[in-house]
Amino acid sequence: MDAPTVSRPGDTRKAVQRRLETIVRGNRVTIAVVFPVVGAVMLVGSAAALVPAPLAYNPLAIFVGTVVMRSPLLVGLLPRIGWRALGCLGVLTAYTYAIELVGVRTGWPYGAFEYAVQLGPMVLGEIPLALPLFFVPLVLNAYLLTLLVLETWRVNSLVRLPVAVAAVVAIDLVLDPAAVAIGFWEYVPAGPYYGVPRSNYVGWLVSGTVAVVLVDLAFDREALLERVRACEFILDDLVSFVLLWGTINLLYGNWLAAGVAGLFCLGLLRTDRYDRDLLRTALPGVG
Repeated sequence: MDAPTVSRPGDTRKAVQRRLETIVRGNRVTIAVVFPVVGAVMLVGSAAALVPAPLAYNPLAIFVGTVVMRSPLLVGLLPRIGWRALGCLGVLTAYTYAIELVGVRTGWPYGAFEYAVQLGPMVLGEIPLALPLFFVPLVLNAYLLTLLVLETWRVNSLVRLPVAVAAVVAIDLVLDPAAVAIGFWEYVPAGPYYGVPRSNYVGWLVSGTVAVVLVDLAFDREALLERVRACEFILDDLVSFVLLWGTINLLYGNWLAAGVAGLFCLGLLRTDRYDRDLLRTALPGVG
């Protein structure tokens, strides 16, 4: 009689990984194009009071939509998540909650602001429980794109880290004006950049620097880059970001913010390994 086959934890993890990759790979356009476009329409409709009350700014819909759009990044990174990465990302998660709570209560470092919409359950009634899901992937996207675009310069930390931090701040040049426009949060007093004060970007420079350093410590850089090059969908979350927030900025006439979103498109096109067919589908007339 043959001995029974024993399933090893490593084999189970690989099987789950393959299954998740198959799901993401088979639904790339739905995840990276349909979800952000529908999301932009729903959010703008909510801000304009055109969406029925139960659906307007629906926290569950926002959470589920965010998870779906983040899934290519999360699934793509999963094989590179070890104990060191878990530790560093755990510290980053705690830091994300702490700096946001300080910001809401004191106005430092971002400037005085408050959430005008409850983005799901709120910690202490002040900041979203899902905050790390909103913030950490933005940092990861900026870092991964930086590694690809810098090519051989990526080995120099004096180049790699500042460029990645600049990319994080640039992401918020797109995000914050759109979020203010649709009423997610507001600054008091309003600032000169589509309602966003300059202090907000000083704050993002601070928080972005801490976040990028932790991400840089979390991974074996060459192993991570090898995974990014091999996984064609890992930056689809960045495509979703450009479509969602870039579209909202366009609809509200935030032209400079929309232009910065366009720079991320150029960054994606700069990476020869990227699947341009999806980008052409998402952004007709590009490439």
